[in-house]
Order: sequence, then C-alpha cells, then structure tokens
Amino acid sequence: MKIIKKYKHFLPVVVYGIFYLKCFQYLETHITKGYHLIHTPFDDMIPFCEFFVIPYFMWFGFIAWSVLYFGLCNKNRREYYQLIINLGIGMTAFLVISYLYPNGQNLRPTVFPRENIFTDLVRGLYLTDTPTNVFPSIHVYNSVAVAVAVEHSEQLKNRPVFRNVCLGLTVLIVFSTMFLKQHSVSDVCCALVMNAGTCMLLYRPAKAGNALRTREKKAKYRM
Repeated sequence: MKIIKKYKHFLPVVVYGIFYLKCFQYLETHITKGYHLIHTPFDDMIPFCEFFVIPYFMWFGFIAWSVLYFGLCNKNRREYYQLIINLGIGMTAFLVISYLYPNGQNLRPTVFPRENIFTDLVRGLYLTDTPTNVFPSIHVYNSVAVAVAVEHSEQLKNRPVFRNVCLGLTVLIVFSTMFLKQHSVSDVCCALVMNAGTCMLLYRPAKAGNALRTREKKAKYRM
C-alpha cells in the first residue's frame, strides 16, 4: 500500500496510456481508405534521409525518460503535472482530429535510394506504422512538450548542457519526421502551433505566479 500511495501520481499516466493505445488501435484498423491526403509543395523539396531513423526511434525513450524523471526525480510535482497534462492534451486532440478528419499521406519512397542498415530500419518502420492518422505529428508535439518542460524546470535551470542536449534531440526528432517521409510539413506545423497554445496555457500562469511570489519575498525581506 505504501508503494501505491508513493507512486499514485503515475496512475493517470497508466490509465490514459491504456485508453490512448486502445483508441489508436481502433483508428489504425478502421481508417484504411477514404481519408484525406496531407501534402504540401514543401514536402517534395525535402529529400529522404534514412539516417534520421536514429533520432526518430530515440523519441520513445525520450518521452518515457521525461515522464519518469519528472515523476520520480523532480522535486516539483507541479512541473510533472504540467508535462503530463500537456502530453495528454496533444494526444487527445490527435485522437479527436484523426476520428473526425481521417487523414494520411503518400510521401514514402517506393524504392530506397540506398541500401544499408538504416534503410532496413526504415523498411521495418514502414511495415509496422501505417501512413494514416498523421495529422498532427505526435512525435513532434510530444518532443516539444518535453523540451518545454525541461526548459521550465527549476531543478534543471543550472544544467545548460543537459538542456541543450534535450533541445538538440528535439530538433532532430522534428526533422526526422519529415526526412523519413513519415509526416508532411503540415503535420509538423500543426503540432508546433498546438504546443505553443498549450504552453501558454500551462506555463505562463505558473511563471507569472512564481514572479509574484519572488517579488513578495523581496518586499518582506526589505521590510
């Protein structure tokens, strides 16, 4: 019972994770035709590059690390809830959009320009991940949400190298979605705009509150 009480803040993540996977599985199996193709002229300007499969797969560990770090190691529980709420908003919006606006893409190359271990990984990715339900990009949305959480973390504010590494990985993940032809520029832009909105909602009020408390402490000290 003590363990359950200690880690009860992970319960929403577990429950929502099951819900999300069930909904995503439904979308993947039911939206197979008659969907809107997402495409922009910019997509044709971006070359296929199989090497981006590495940061693309690193995304899974990046997201898992962020939830575990903020839930276990970060002393500020508010920052943990800011992160999981941000992730939850984006992922729920993705499910709703995919259901109401069935979408997909046909950007993937039919023949790879090269054959190597990286193209083998991409080939495996294509076999397991359908080209449907791509708008907005969850890879992009969640990565940016984590980068924002790291940037706003009080515990990590004195670790600029670590924060820059997280930011760099986020940028690589964002690029990977387009260079692997997993997502259109539209998917990426939508995810970025959505995240900008949720970050203003979740982080600006907290930042303003922290600034107010800091001013109050300084005022008391002067008195």
